Amino acid sequence: MQKKITFMTLITILMLSMISVPNFAQAKALDVNGGIQNEYTYEELVFITGKPIKFSGNSKNIKIDEKVNEKKGELTESYKLTLTGQNGEKLTRSYTYVSKVTNYDQIGQSTANGEVISKSAKETIQVGDVKYELSDYQFTKGTVTDKRPASDYYSGNALARKTYTTKADPKKGIKAQTITVEVNNQNVGYENFWGGTDTQITEYQITYDNGSVGYVKNRLSSTKSRVLNYEENPASLGSFYGGYSVISNANSVSEYTYDLPSYGKGKMNLNAEHTPRIERLIVPKFRDLSSHWAKDEIEKLYSLGILDEQSNFFSPNAKMQRYDFAIAIGKAVDLRVLEDNKRNKKTQTASIFKDVKRTAKNYNYLVSAVEKGIITGTTKTTFDPEGYLTRQQAAAILIRALGLETKAPDPSYKTSYRDDAQIYDYARDAVYVVTELGLMTGDTTTGRFNPKNHLTRAQAAAIIVRFLEYLENDLQQNYRDDILFFD
Repeated sequence: MQKKITFMTLITILMLSMISVPNFAQAKALDVNGGIQNEYTYEELVFITGKPIKFSGNSKNIKIDEKVNEKKGELTESYKLTLTGQNGEKLTRSYTYVSKVTNYDQIGQSTANGEVISKSAKETIQVGDVKYELSDYQFTKGTVTDKRPASDYYSGNALARKTYTTKADPKKGIKAQTITVEVNNQNVGYENFWGGTDTQITEYQITYDNGSVGYVKNRLSSTKSRVLNYEENPASLGSFYGGYSVISNANSVSEYTYDLPSYGKGKMNLNAEHTPRIERLIVPKFRDLSSHWAKDEIEKLYSLGILDEQSNFFSPNAKMQRYDFAIAIGKAVDLRVLEDNKRNKKTQTASIFKDVKRTAKNYNYLVSAVEKGIITGTTKTTFDPEGYLTRQQAAAILIRALGLETKAPDPSYKTSYRDDAQIYDYARDAVYVVTELGLMTGDTTTGRFNPKNHLTRAQAAAIIVRFLEYLENDLQQNYRDDILFFD
């Protein structure tokens, strides 16, 4: 059953769609022109004259307006920008896009399909005495978003045709011209609490007035990320040796390759970096980790608040309990759940499980993990919070969080592990995928996965850190570097 998307989800999905609202606090692609931006400037290249011209402007030159019609499930985006070239050229542009969003709740997906309002489209490019004026603009786009617990993944396409004309001026030797630009765009991206990447590949075919044709290809990627760094304490007599900080970064890269009839072939690059932001984290002071192999992983998760231990002893070799792992994964997926709960101010009259009290510490994270389908109870009414977590249970939880269950082969396959027959059916797909992604590995000596073995608290910490690295680094590598540099 299809449902029109709610107000807040509508905003979220459309922000992820190909035509992003240009927020100078984030790294987002603006339209399909290959432009890049940071919190101060915006730049793009234009080829309408037959050669590349670089236009730029600052945040004051870009105006964005949003209007949401919740009843119709529509988002209207209007923006205006004024840019200047290095030799006095001037570009003014004003478009309005309307997208209709439909939410498919049963499968956790949304589609956003939009077009430009033709009468709103205005653009002029002044180069010397010649003014190129947009006389017709046809644009359509479609985006699908797969909303998984730990990350939203999306992909979209756009097709456009722009027609520009110039007026004749015999006194200045200017002839009337008609120039057509055909645009074919594809974009992919993801968005999660730890970062996001939007990558676009756009091809332009420019037909000039004399019939000659030029070709331009743009490859653009905008990324934001949160990186955990260890900062040593330079004071040797201090109460701690060092601690962690989170560095938030955003940047964009854009590459134009062109083959123009009267100018030749070439390549030009644009880069934009946002000013990094730093946040210091609390310092762990565990007394039983000094020589433990998982010391760094445990301290990282404690500093981030993913692991919450009040004593000075972490007990790394003790078995990990189901409740503690569920809370840790809930926090790793989205640390904003408690803030969202406070804003919503909705309380349940009874616990979601009979054996877990609503007053249990971090209970809301368990609720979030269950609601998002990341973790399930041992029965419909019980969770077994103090039960020990097995390796196959951990694998299933990680892959449900990532939403990658379908990455496993067709049914009836076997994993490469010697104890494949001991893996429960519910966990076989997950064991296969965590192995392929490097999130978990088996015993290299015996070739066994040991699915029913219990995880220690240290082993669980190492797995969660690898899970975070996947969200922070692996997705960015795949959605940016693998597309831009290995196509």
